[in-house]
Amino acid sequence: MNYIENIYICLMAPLLISLVCVRGRGRFLVLFLLGGMTVCLLSSYISTFISSVKGADILAASMEISPMVEEVMKFLPIAFYIIVFEPERENVIDGILTTAIGFATFENVCYLTQNGASEMLHLIIRGFGTGAMHIVCAAIMALGLRALWNRGIVLPAGMIGLIAVDATFHGIYNILVSQTGGVVIAGYLIPIITAVILAVANRKYLMGH
Repeated sequence: MNYIENIYICLMAPLLISLVCVRGRGRFLVLFLLGGMTVCLLSSYISTFISSVKGADILAASMEISPMVEEVMKFLPIAFYIIVFEPERENVIDGILTTAIGFATFENVCYLTQNGASEMLHLIIRGFGTGAMHIVCAAIMALGLRALWNRGIVLPAGMIGLIAVDATFHGIYNILVSQTGGVVIAGYLIPIITAVILAVANRKYLMGH
């Protein structure tokens, strides 16, 4: 068992224990947080396997393989929730965002463990940038589902399209932050700025309804 599984167990344990104490919406959010962390762990296995089969190096895998694998995996808990429980639209949106939070948190902790904490400024910038990237992808999915929710057969097709958009955004982010100089800064800033824009747009939408 390597470090990534050890981290998963340490983070998962208190969340599992909390399920005994919390009720209602709190339990709902904890479950999706756990779901996000779990699919993050599984994504690393799947990406590594596909990279090994294709003979891709780390850089190629982060640009071509990981974005699609991670975005598909992040959607699986939501797909299960929709199919099995037939929830209300707003509950699905909250689940999407909470899954992304769990995914981003676990990914950042693993990065910190692997790379150390000597360059604090870089870790802060990366933490906010990567976290914002996953939140933006979740927000794109959430806004898309909000628009397609009552469109019948269009909804499944729309989900596939939204995953493709998320994977593209994710891939562009990975390409930019793998470069040097100002390109890296732009790569970290783009999802942060996009997250702010989406938050403002969503606030205006809610005020209008």
